[in-house]
Amino acid sequence: MLAYCAVNAQTSLTDTTSLTPVEILAVRASPVAPIAQTTLQKEALQQLNTGRDLPFVLQSLPSVVVNADAGNGIGYTGIRIRGTDATRINVTLNGIPYNDAENQGTFFVDIPDFTTSAGSIQVQRGLGTTSIGTGSFGGNINISTNEVVKKRALSIFNTSGSYGTLRNSILFNSGLIKKHFLTDLRISNISSDGYIDRAFSKLLALHGSVAYISDKENLRFNIINGREKSYQAWNGIDEATLKHDRRFNSAGTEKPGNPYNNEIDHYIQTHYQLFYNRNITATKKFSSAIFLTRGKGYYEQYKADQALADYELPNYNNGTNIITHTDLIRRLNLDNFYYGALFSFHFNLPQRSIIAGGGYTQYDGHHFGEIIKTITNISLPDEYKWYNNTAYKREASIFSKWQEVLGKGWYSFLDIQLRTPWYTINGFPTNTAIHQQHHWLFINPKTGITYMRHRNKAYLSFGMAKKEPNRDDFEAGENNIPKPEQLFDVELGYERKWEKASASINLFYMFYHNQLILTGKINDVGAYTRTNINKSYRTGIEWEGAISLSKQFLLSGNLSLSENRIPVFTEFIDDYDNGGQLEKTHKNTPIAYSPSTTGFWDITWKPIGGASISLSGKYVGRQFLDNTGNINRSLESFYLQDARIAYIRNIRKTKTVEVFLNLNNIFSKLYEPNGYTFSYFYDGTLTTENYYFPMAPFNFLAGINIKL
Repeated sequence: MLAYCAVNAQTSLTDTTSLTPVEILAVRASPVAPIAQTTLQKEALQQLNTGRDLPFVLQSLPSVVVNADAGNGIGYTGIRIRGTDATRINVTLNGIPYNDAENQGTFFVDIPDFTTSAGSIQVQRGLGTTSIGTGSFGGNINISTNEVVKKRALSIFNTSGSYGTLRNSILFNSGLIKKHFLTDLRISNISSDGYIDRAFSKLLALHGSVAYISDKENLRFNIINGREKSYQAWNGIDEATLKHDRRFNSAGTEKPGNPYNNEIDHYIQTHYQLFYNRNITATKKFSSAIFLTRGKGYYEQYKADQALADYELPNYNNGTNIITHTDLIRRLNLDNFYYGALFSFHFNLPQRSIIAGGGYTQYDGHHFGEIIKTITNISLPDEYKWYNNTAYKREASIFSKWQEVLGKGWYSFLDIQLRTPWYTINGFPTNTAIHQQHHWLFINPKTGITYMRHRNKAYLSFGMAKKEPNRDDFEAGENNIPKPEQLFDVELGYERKWEKASASINLFYMFYHNQLILTGKINDVGAYTRTNINKSYRTGIEWEGAISLSKQFLLSGNLSLSENRIPVFTEFIDDYDNGGQLEKTHKNTPIAYSPSTTGFWDITWKPIGGASISLSGKYVGRQFLDNTGNINRSLESFYLQDARIAYIRNIRKTKTVEVFLNLNNIFSKLYEPNGYTFSYFYDGTLTTENYYFPMAPFNFLAGINIKL
């Protein structure tokens, strides 16, 4: 698979990718940029796409670790790059920011089957290039769906497999109509019972696009709609239960008898994107976009023995007794609008490439809680909300990227971003009295130099960036307001291409100042929030390569070795015997969720025309659940072995039929790529509780894809 990721050497800065959308060029790294990058084109994406969430499409890339709450890659999933979580990975859809404006994470469950619409995906490691939206502290994922498909096509994708998994998608490309107009339409339906008990997912998606294309300009409008309903599985499984019931799900079990059957997360997200691009001259281009992302949904819970006072309700007199506690069903709602405008100017000359742009975005969020029903039939006020909070976040930014040919094979790179977010918070569900306003001004520079000649590429880059805290970090009093994080990143790489092989190596050093991590500390309003630590770092080496052993055999793989450390770390432990917290200082500890080793390999055999058999393996080293380096609070290393059998039959020149069988975790390795931990003193004893998110043993996905 990684053969598709080989970098094609270019010796000019002139844009030669006429079908690459201009808005994507503004956020992506060019082939000559001194950035650790991997770009997956349509052909590679089609092989990897079985309907599972986007992180599982990218799991074979260097330094990537993925997980899934439901255990089989459908529903809520997560991705880490170099140990950094999704809140530090900038994600864009056609150059438009996708990260949640408040918690800065990504929820790919809200855009099901999006890989089917993608024309290409670029993953950058480290600071990468400037992108609109949340700061990148570990990587960038740039997804493009706006490529021009010139020929009419109808594609039908059908997948079924273990745990009741079923996926049906239809993709229609009109091709160019009268040389200028086109329409793309995708409808997807994905359902799965999940590996974890009751962790079902019901996902629907619609992606529509209409465009006018000409030599001088193009206009495109996209609607991307995702609807997800999934049974909650985000509690994890405690260590004792894991040993005898790996599929246990505690969600809904507060209800007496059978678990509550509607303990679900239900969310609808719609993206409206309008692009206008114009070729001003042969060397000058203009790109603009306006967007609106509309999100609305809730998660529902059965909660037992709840104090009415916690919901700001008085005790209830039912005529016989005074009721102070009750079982109830509640919904925690989110209703938001995220919108903005972006622009960029492109100047492409044989010796120089300059991109200058910026944008303005705004987020209007509404958080509120509803009580759907009380088991004791307590009378509630009409449309009662026990919390009803708002949050507003604005951001303005400008940037400039300059690449210059310095001499034969030498290129310079300069990237400067000015970013200024404003954030207003009016209350939290458990602390409605907290009202805060914050304003930051960040200057994020990056520079580097590249030598690219005769199929060789060598580069050196240095970058610096700052990033604001997440929403939950601000659930604090005035004495505990977190500081912005700062990252310094140095990247040194070399790539080489031969006629039948390619190889690359990248060394990195990422130094953090004021990185926000969980320490167990309780702030002055009684909440566990992340705390700034003075110094921490990641350093390592990443290698990847591919070779055609013959016309029938292709071998590819990657290996990442890293050291991720906190020189001095102070742990805070709840002391239930004496009250308050105890402090314990640790030195030179590993950063949580940062394996020192990850690796992937793949060998593909093509015995006859159209047939292929692939074997692949993924290794992830030990991950610590907290920052103490305590091996008893860690996730064991694991190795997974997968296989794929596929056959493609061409019918005429434009029609194909593909059948495939993916065998995942064929040795049924019992493993957990994600979890959490907490500790406390009680009755003179230190107790540590670990919770895990296990993944499925052997499972399969089989499918048939038809292109007409």
